[in-house]
Amino acid sequence: MGAMCGIAGFVERGRGRSAAEMEALATRMGDALLHRGPDDGGAWADAAAGVALANRRLAIVDLSPAGHQPMVSASGRYRIVFNGELYDFLPLREELEGKGCAFRGRSDTEVLLAAVETWGLVEALRRSSGMFAFALWDGHERKLHFARDRVGEKPLYLGWQGDAFLFGSELKALRAHPAWRGEIDRDVLALFLRFGYVPRPWSIFEGISQLEPGCVLTLSEADIAARATPEAVAWWSAQEAFRAGVEHPFRGDEREATDRLEALIGDAVARQMIADVPLGAFLSGGIDSSTIVALMQARSTRPVKTFTMGFREAEHDEAPHARAVAAHLGTHHEEMLVTPAEALAVIPMLPDIYDEPFADSSQVPTYLVARMARRHVTVSLSGDAGDELFGGYNRYVWARNAARGMGWMPRSARRAVAAAIRAVPTRTWTRAMRAAGPLAPRVARSPGAGGRLHRLAEVATFSDVRELYLRLVSLWDPPGGLAVSGREPATRLVTSMREGVAWRDLAEQLAFLDFVTYLPDDILVKVDRACMAVSLESRVPLLDHRVVEFAASVPPSMKLRRGRGKWLLRQVLARHVPPSLTERPKAGFGMPVDEWLRGPLRSWAEDLLDASRLTREGYLVPAPIRAAWSEHLSGGRSHQYRLWAVLMFQAWLQRWR
Repeated sequence: MGAMCGIAGFVERGRGRSAAEMEALATRMGDALLHRGPDDGGAWADAAAGVALANRRLAIVDLSPAGHQPMVSASGRYRIVFNGELYDFLPLREELEGKGCAFRGRSDTEVLLAAVETWGLVEALRRSSGMFAFALWDGHERKLHFARDRVGEKPLYLGWQGDAFLFGSELKALRAHPAWRGEIDRDVLALFLRFGYVPRPWSIFEGISQLEPGCVLTLSEADIAARATPEAVAWWSAQEAFRAGVEHPFRGDEREATDRLEALIGDAVARQMIADVPLGAFLSGGIDSSTIVALMQARSTRPVKTFTMGFREAEHDEAPHARAVAAHLGTHHEEMLVTPAEALAVIPMLPDIYDEPFADSSQVPTYLVARMARRHVTVSLSGDAGDELFGGYNRYVWARNAARGMGWMPRSARRAVAAAIRAVPTRTWTRAMRAAGPLAPRVARSPGAGGRLHRLAEVATFSDVRELYLRLVSLWDPPGGLAVSGREPATRLVTSMREGVAWRDLAEQLAFLDFVTYLPDDILVKVDRACMAVSLESRVPLLDHRVVEFAASVPPSMKLRRGRGKWLLRQVLARHVPPSLTERPKAGFGMPVDEWLRGPLRSWAEDLLDASRLTREGYLVPAPIRAAWSEHLSGGRSHQYRLWAVLMFQAWLQRWR
């Protein structure tokens, strides 16, 4: 297989540089991504066309020089810089050899080039299974093609800065080009404050966007002359995959569904265990990661290496659960308990790791577990995407329950109930629920009950599923009053819920929205940057397109059952691990930010949230931030997620201004 890599390059309209100068500049852009590819690097330029490509390589399969990039096709027509893996490159190679293709080495990059020469770019992509982003120069047609995998596991930023069209796996590569301007897009800042991440297709910088997953963008000589960015064309669509699943649902019984899912995930795991370097897995002890590890161990002749991160705060600590699963499966298990001091040491690194504001606080433990894993392995499999595909998030259950419980009420009545709930502080609600004892539902007696009740009030007044989803996921709503001169553009939520899919269930719609927004723009960004920062490749078997397409066809009753999600995934896992080891209330992988902001992180936060500083910088309105900070410190209400978003923007601004 190929390489986890960093790719970069540019096209210049002026064409005043020599090929050697262009290669040197492309090399500089590539070297900004050294962490993504410490094993090898290369650059190539065509001065007449004004095109330069660069690559940094983390060798995974075929560690020989035959895997070197930029790579040229057998005919000499194409050159490619490729970041990612084709998991089915061996059967593809056999098929191509049957058509007369000869190969110099064993890399998947060479197989992809041969596939493009044989079938054309789009057909080559449709026949492949993998995670990737690449730039492909067609020397005959003088066109530069950019492509990204189906779900968006691998990143690609691109856009015009002056007379140069820049591209790269991370923004720091684009920043290394002299044409870089780096003007902050205030409208995108407003989006970031709503979601806690920068949603596609935007970046935090004006003129730079992210290529959409499952798309190809082709830059012709005419586009370059006109300084135009053409529309990307989809070669795979999540919406179409889910539409097909809804229109042609799985018709078998529960046992057949379990058999089918186990076979599909098992096949994906087997493909993704191919590597010429040490390989392991992240293990939280939850349903998703335990399923992946169980199926890995079933296919391995020796103990799989597994890695877990825990916290000294018991409610955030998953280490004991992971340890029990690892012991049952017989893995070679490593774990690390995170102290506030260790987490604090990572926080100053976050602006460099993520390149733009990013506020999922589980970014810290994700980085730490990746760093620990990298001491032992070069590739690690994860259980990401189980929640989005199989209905795992708690909000699916209680949004559906809220819609059933309050949907019959006129909206004015729902508004009145919501206002009454919000009028009482979260602390007071939590104490009242606890005092009610057995009279209150079990969920209402938990430590965060008051916060959940306030959340319910926020979603109670929804009018359609998009509005409900926004209420569920928004941090600052609306964020326009917080971002100076920021106006939110219409997001993916609007375009991805076009009419045409006969959704079977509210929870199914919410999960689809997570799959096309939160999963690629938050979860996959978090894992890619955290792992690549330490030169670790992460693979996600549940995102094999066959698993995704099957999950889309599974009826909602096989996902959500008796108030819990991931029913079908649990059936697969139960064949390998006793449910008593994995059945527990869903927990996130976040840090105890709530307490830490009042304790070890307080002085760091106070400095970044200083009112005069915010005024001087001119990006954020101080008043609502200071109000949230005061209320958080007093314990009146937790604003950890809102405040973390502001703090991550502030820390990023401090680093990159």
